[in-house]
Amino acid sequence: MTKRVTLMTTSAALAAAVAISSPAFAQEATAAQAPRAESGDEIIVTARRTEERLQDVPVSITVFNQQQLTARNVVSALDLSTYTPSLSANSRFGNESTTFAIRGFTQDGATFPSVAVYFADVVAPRANGGTSAGNGAGVGAFFDLQNVQVLKGPQGTLFGRNTTGGAVLLVPRKPSDKLEGYAELSAGNYNMIRGQAAFNIPLASTVRLRIAADSQIRDGYLRNRSGIGPKDFNDVDYVALRGSLVVDVTPEIENYTILSYSSSHTHGFYPKIVICNPAAPLLGPLSCAQIARQQARGDGFYDIENGNPLADQHIKQTQLINTTTWRASDTVTLKNIISYARFKQDQTSNIFGDNFFLAPGFPFTFVGLYPDAGRHNASQWTFTEEFQVQRKSPNEALSWQAGVYFEKSGPLGGYQGSLSPILLSCTDVYAFRCVNPIGAGNIQQSLQKYYFRNLGVYAQGTYRISDSLSLTAGVRYTSDKTSGIGAVRRISFPAPNTPVFTCVAFPGRPAPTPDDCRYPLTQKSSRPTWMIDLEYKPTRDVMLYAKYSRGYRQGGVAVSNPSLLETWGPEKVDTYEVGAKTSFRGRIHGYLNVAAFYNDFRDQQLQANALVIPPQSPVSGIINAGKSRIYGAEVDASISPLENLTLDVSYAYLNTKLQEFTTPPLDPARFVRLIPTSVVGGPLALAPKNKISATATYRLPVSESVGRISLGATFTHTDKQVASAASPIGVLPATNLLNLNLNWESIGHSPLDLALFATNVTKKKYATYVGGSYASSGFDTIIVGQPRMYGARLRFRFGN
Repeated sequence: MTKRVTLMTTSAALAAAVAISSPAFAQEATAAQAPRAESGDEIIVTARRTEERLQDVPVSITVFNQQQLTARNVVSALDLSTYTPSLSANSRFGNESTTFAIRGFTQDGATFPSVAVYFADVVAPRANGGTSAGNGAGVGAFFDLQNVQVLKGPQGTLFGRNTTGGAVLLVPRKPSDKLEGYAELSAGNYNMIRGQAAFNIPLASTVRLRIAADSQIRDGYLRNRSGIGPKDFNDVDYVALRGSLVVDVTPEIENYTILSYSSSHTHGFYPKIVICNPAAPLLGPLSCAQIARQQARGDGFYDIENGNPLADQHIKQTQLINTTTWRASDTVTLKNIISYARFKQDQTSNIFGDNFFLAPGFPFTFVGLYPDAGRHNASQWTFTEEFQVQRKSPNEALSWQAGVYFEKSGPLGGYQGSLSPILLSCTDVYAFRCVNPIGAGNIQQSLQKYYFRNLGVYAQGTYRISDSLSLTAGVRYTSDKTSGIGAVRRISFPAPNTPVFTCVAFPGRPAPTPDDCRYPLTQKSSRPTWMIDLEYKPTRDVMLYAKYSRGYRQGGVAVSNPSLLETWGPEKVDTYEVGAKTSFRGRIHGYLNVAAFYNDFRDQQLQANALVIPPQSPVSGIINAGKSRIYGAEVDASISPLENLTLDVSYAYLNTKLQEFTTPPLDPARFVRLIPTSVVGGPLALAPKNKISATATYRLPVSESVGRISLGATFTHTDKQVASAASPIGVLPATNLLNLNLNWESIGHSPLDLALFATNVTKKKYATYVGGSYASSGFDTIIVGQPRMYGARLRFRFGN
């Protein structure tokens, strides 16, 4: 391997001096930040809430360090799913609100995530709004990270909070004892400009500070051809700031604080109408007319028609995290993690992509979405507190940890709320200047307050039976409570611009104010979850494991649209998994990890669309569907067959099936039938049978005086997958994506790095989601995947 030469600058010398004077605790804290070794030996993960080698953890994990994320141009949750075969993403409501699915475990509608996202050991802040919001990896989350870890399968013992499908761990770069940093600038097509910077400053021998920022603007790749509202959609415009401070209170006590802020202000996402049924009442001909206009203009794949002049999306998130770690002795560590977060979202759109006209100059909205006057669509605070005890016996035969967890979340400043004009023609929604041309339209004013409470107690330990055989077992008891207060009014228009207010939950009741329609709901659930795992390590480089675990996802309530779909109960899953992890050395070195699993679902939470009888509003909600099963296998490998060549391959096979579906009783005066996203005997949504991602990286054999130049190519294949069983276009076709990158580090032996990148090089036109509205409305939409993106990045490094 080529030896690297380090330039000793003045700042580097200062950093070295600081490092010598730092306490042992600080030096040990940064040991986990070592770069990824080609053999895989030094990949450090925190899948069991403590630092361990990847190859020592009996969990199926895919890990990306910051260098790999940067080379692949991963800037959003949707980008991450492209490179992780077991990970799928639902981007129906835009990249900023993407939700994850692992091994077929999805998050539908207002359900809680089956794949929890953690930043610095703290779960993402909650939010329940008019559309999917919060609960995940927000904008500006994928910069200045130590790594990203995708844990597959139930993680409910140590992580809790409904991690039935798995967890995504974002581990930020921790302040170190070195004076160092970087600044970089990227530019690309669609007028993309991105700037990043991070500065690490040792303020004293016991105090270390790191400040980082990330900002990007980019035009939208969906061109608006209607002339109404913004010129494009799916644009990018965000800023993310992060400050981290580590204080060594004593040589044994460390206090670590992170303050982060992000703000995204874009035109929002937009679905594209691609199919219509001319025989469907009213909406069929209107949608067919929109498609005909698109065809007459010669619109391309990335052209859409927007009908909302105020289309806009603004998301803000602030989070404060404090972690105090006390190494009470060589065998006992105490840790306390406390956090507070605030999430706000404002969104205005026609959520089904419609630009309908009953006559020229007479617009007609199917379903619109606006923030209620003076309120946000989603507005929530979240507080968490967790206390852990970790202990190892003196001979390390037994290691265990136990903890208690508390989470509470509530509304920010009273009600959050949305206005949804449905089947109306409005010139001013906020002034209620609307006409009801077909007699079935109204504005639904949905004001909501949500309260969440989660309590958990857990313990997990590993007992080393012999030098090669270990047993791990853990248990957690979780108690959840979800409460909602809805104040939902139906605003009808018996005459133009003449609103009449009644309650949705209490048909016919006059409602001069929203509080006249107060409608409380509460859902409680408590369950134990557990796991037991047997690990066999005949050598340091080989581990075999077999485990059984129980997962649980809490029930919930939806008070925004009172109906038969307003509450749902918890779901549970039993998972059986066997796996092997191997490392190999010598001329050919790397690692190979495989896992096979079987999941048995009961009371699975699925989204269903209800066919309603006018003038009822369209209803989409959650039901406990019955039973399903999922089985499959995963392979994760990194191999260096030649000195300058590395191959990274990940593969996932999934076989999913909805075995039973139980329809709840329907009110015949309001509903016709329910249509779930999956059908009995068919696969679950967002669960492609085969998905593979292969990356080849070749380092050119050039002199160190030139720098380090590498070429990379990533190919990702995803099989066809169901997005909505209720639609004739509900199966997404298979996709093949090719991404390329070139990285030139230390140009001419300087602190400058240059990178070129391109994603979707072959310009594949594909959809990432299907709306599923065909049966209820007579037309359907797709969410359009990103076109080819390319650009260049220049980075300046200083210090170490």
